[in-house]
Amino acid sequence: MTTRVLVINSGSSSLKYQVVDAADGDVLATGLVERIGAAGGVITHEVQGEKHVLDRVVPDHDAAMAAMTEAFADHGPQLHEVGLIAIGHRVVQGGEEYGRPVVIDDDVVRVVTELVDLAPLHNPANLAGIRVARAEFPDLPHVAVFDTSFHSTMPARAYTYAIDAEVAREHRVRRYGFHGTSHAYVSREAARLLGRTPEQTNVIVLHLGNGASATAVRGGASIDTSMGLTPLEGLVMGTRSGDVDPAIVFHLARTAGMDIDDIDDLLNKRSGVLGLSGRQDMRDLVAAAESGDAAAEQALDVYCYRLRKYVGAYTAALGRVDAVVFTAGVGENSAPVRARALEGLSVLGIELDAGANAAPDRSARDIATPGSRVRVLVVPTNEELEIARQAAEVVSR
Repeated sequence: MTTRVLVINSGSSSLKYQVVDAADGDVLATGLVERIGAAGGVITHEVQGEKHVLDRVVPDHDAAMAAMTEAFADHGPQLHEVGLIAIGHRVVQGGEEYGRPVVIDDDVVRVVTELVDLAPLHNPANLAGIRVARAEFPDLPHVAVFDTSFHSTMPARAYTYAIDAEVAREHRVRRYGFHGTSHAYVSREAARLLGRTPEQTNVIVLHLGNGASATAVRGGASIDTSMGLTPLEGLVMGTRSGDVDPAIVFHLARTAGMDIDDIDDLLNKRSGVLGLSGRQDMRDLVAAAESGDAAAEQALDVYCYRLRKYVGAYTAALGRVDAVVFTAGVGENSAPVRARALEGLSVLGIELDAGANAAPDRSARDIATPGSRVRVLVVPTNEELEIARQAAEVVSR
């Protein structure tokens, strides 16, 4: 019996997929259907190092699924021959209902639909992918793997907001956290790199991409995370503000005449390093800062200062930290961000090796000095493999 899983990540305008072996991480094929519902769709399918690109109008998710299955049929591997054991679906919001992955049935679809208000940009697209995949592959088990489930182990003191308790209960207002599959995978890989089991290991994971989040992981379980009810809270991000005074919303409504949609757009799409500097890509931001651009320098300073504050806060929450772990696009590739984020933290036992940090290396590695009490790790994330592993575990029970 194989352990191969078709992983599907269905977004509002894209459908990412990958056939991966949950046991050894071997990727048989990967692909992306882009610009769903737009004028010109693009299908990219890669197998055995060969990339196939096709331009085609993709009006909806049904057409996207048809394009995916056609790509497999035309370029391989043949899905009915690879021994798939499950379809693993990324689902952003599982609420308090799902603290672990589940086999999808009509009741699961109903509950995930009820949670749309908590993730209006993501859960509907996830549900669209589930609907078309269940129709296309009716004989395989489909497993929902939730971004939020890794954080279901947080204690009440970490997930509770200090607002009227009845209002919070009625409207499901609490910290949920996101990027859970990444934090789960990376924290476990960090423990392996340290020569320990996850149960023996305390780490702070910094998932830094266009979206960014920090998680305190004790003994393999999330005890706190920076994203909250939505992915807006916490760290400074590419276009999101991260932590702000909630009264900014009232202030802008009263003094600038902005309505809720205007402020939502401001904080989610026109803030972060983009709002501060006019640049969203961290590579452009760092280059501009190094060339003397004052706005870029300030944006980078704000970004890294927020990281440093969270490392300090989560050190206090954990009590003992074995490693600070950087992952995702910025975390894995930006040596200047890593250096600035940890600057001055020797008081916490964190000492970065400048040479190791700057070395062009894409492997999982330790970049702390030999004498650093807390290790500093760079661990490439692999959310598709984590989804495959969790899906395979569910169907093997």
